[in-house]
Amino acid sequence: MLTGESTRTEAGVVPRDLTALRETARRDAALAEERRVLAADTVAALTRAGFPRHFVPRELGGAAGEFAPLVAGAAAVGEECAATAWCAALFAAHGRLAAYLPPEGRHEVWADGPDARIAAAVVPPQGEATAVDGGWRLDGAWRPASGVDHADWVLLAAWTHGTQGREHRVLAVPRSQVTVVDTWHTSGLRGTGSNTVRCAGVVVPRHRTFTLDVLLRPQPGAARCHTVPYPMVAALMFAAPLLGVARGALRAWTGERIGAERPHPATHTVLAQASARIHTAGLLLDGAAERADRARITPLTVAENRRDATTAATLCREAVDALFHASGLRAQSPDSAVQRAWRDATALAAHAALDPDAAARSYAEAVLSPTGGAAA
Repeated sequence: MLTGESTRTEAGVVPRDLTALRETARRDAALAEERRVLAADTVAALTRAGFPRHFVPRELGGAAGEFAPLVAGAAAVGEECAATAWCAALFAAHGRLAAYLPPEGRHEVWADGPDARIAAAVVPPQGEATAVDGGWRLDGAWRPASGVDHADWVLLAAWTHGTQGREHRVLAVPRSQVTVVDTWHTSGLRGTGSNTVRCAGVVVPRHRTFTLDVLLRPQPGAARCHTVPYPMVAALMFAAPLLGVARGALRAWTGERIGAERPHPATHTVLAQASARIHTAGLLLDGAAERADRARITPLTVAENRRDATTAATLCREAVDALFHASGLRAQSPDSAVQRAWRDATALAAHAALDPDAAARSYAEAVLSPTGGAAA
């Protein structure tokens, strides 16, 4: 679940404070865009809505929640502000990553409760990790780290040397031990504050680290959300805010044309096709979330989720692109909701986790391998 008290509906667990978060995100969206970072009120609201604790283990006070309510919640927030939805989804996703730390490390990260906000820069490995007694010393820079200005902890990744050779190691560092450099000057997702993190001689004990390969292996006795391999859900979580952005763009574009006496003939086609793409994307993400929460985990189901999430992202980007280009001069105004959605959707869809070509290769390999099984 996404919060302490909730109402179960057919769609799953609905966060108690999601409505308040949407209102706050809508109100502060322009401020976040201008300042290139979320407002403190917005971050407090997304924390109350339960996103940071969504995947935190139950024994540490978290929800160990399912993917369906997270996808639905992030999409709902994305209708109001892409940056808020992005940071909310990532605070949840990074809590899931931190749950793979050794027990002592998990207890340190959530010593003050399950609402600790965690930023991350884990792909690709950056900076330099030097082995020291009992851990590693970190030096260098990592970017981008979305929401880092409001984070309590940061997960950073660097190459280390182990018995099996080079390792992609993730290290948990208190936010107080890093320096944040203002480098996030972009056209889209401006409000995410995805700035650069610098470390200078920060020592991280071994118990606050893990190698990335553990994300591919289920944890014995863990909740379902901690047994699903990372490739099965990464694109799903990144695509959820984009679905919300597309829905918000459609709402804004349609609202501008309601009651028009003589709409342009192309309006009918643009509206029908964009709404169909967005509706289809929602169905694909719902199915992928259900698969992540319920289906047997196989190479094929993992590949199906990547296929569906990246396809949904492409459909959303195409829909927003069509709406923007059908807006004429109206969308050139800096106050245009459609323009902002277009910039945000373009930035979101460019994320490496939403690469449709990589997902297609993975799906083809799963289907065409001798043990791949039948496609969905």
